[in-house]
Amino acid sequence: MTQISNAERSAWAVLYAASRRIGLDPTDAELMRLGENALYRFPGGIIARVSRAGQLGAAAREVAVARWLEANHVPAVRAWPDVDQPIEVDDRAVTWWRELPPHRHGTAPMVATALRRLHDLPPPTGFEIGRLDPFVRLAERIDRAVTLGKTDRDWMRARLAELEARYAELPKGLSETVVHGDAWIGNVVSTDGGEVVLLDLERCSVGPPEWDLTSTAVKAFTLAGITAEDYDDFVRTYGHDVTSWDGFETLRDIREFRMTCMAAQVAAENPARRDEVMLRLACLRGERGPRPWSWTAVP
Repeated sequence: MTQISNAERSAWAVLYAASRRIGLDPTDAELMRLGENALYRFPGGIIARVSRAGQLGAAAREVAVARWLEANHVPAVRAWPDVDQPIEVDDRAVTWWRELPPHRHGTAPMVATALRRLHDLPPPTGFEIGRLDPFVRLAERIDRAVTLGKTDRDWMRARLAELEARYAELPKGLSETVVHGDAWIGNVVSTDGGEVVLLDLERCSVGPPEWDLTSTAVKAFTLAGITAEDYDDFVRTYGHDVTSWDGFETLRDIREFRMTCMAAQVAAENPARRDEVMLRLACLRGERGPRPWSWTAVP
């Protein structure tokens, strides 16, 4: 018999209650992924997303952004129509989406194509999209990193304060735009019909477009997850190389720190991931030589 984790049991209870409120039967809903959010597939092409606690505002903004992008003919995940969402259950948000058609993982030039379309749009006027916060939830993740000792968590808190101060002094760059907030190849897909589609819109906000561009630079030069040639294709497609900007190292360091804090959150729930957190911390402290570093993805 397959053992169900407490996290899965909790997500299912929230999904069940939310589904009943809008007249859906969740009996045949299939768990697709259990990570930062829980994703379920319903018959009929409906995807339900169950957030962690305290994310109602972010979920409402994500739905509004999806509808705004659809109205502006930008290919992105589509919110399910005719449903007043998100649904709140026990301080967790449930949102409903159209299932994507057959698709494959994106490439660096596809990310550039999607970002160019997004960054060229004027900000929405029908709702408050908010400002980019590169540090959202990081202090909370550090506090909850119970598999780490006090010395490591104190170092992370000091690093967070340093990065916040550096971000406040960013040099002038490109004009601010609507940014995706988490723009990497995992959040862009290409459908069999040839559309390049943006996923995971919960961090969309107004901010420096360099934030979005930095993710692909990190993929190339921090993690060696794509080649230098792939990165060159990305730059040519988008039309700007963020690594030539004086503020790049600050945004790169913030992005790397976010990835480390995310691993710490995962390790708090799955202690087997602690070694990965310690590796990332050693890299950030300069104890593992220069980039690129060999980091293993965490769910």
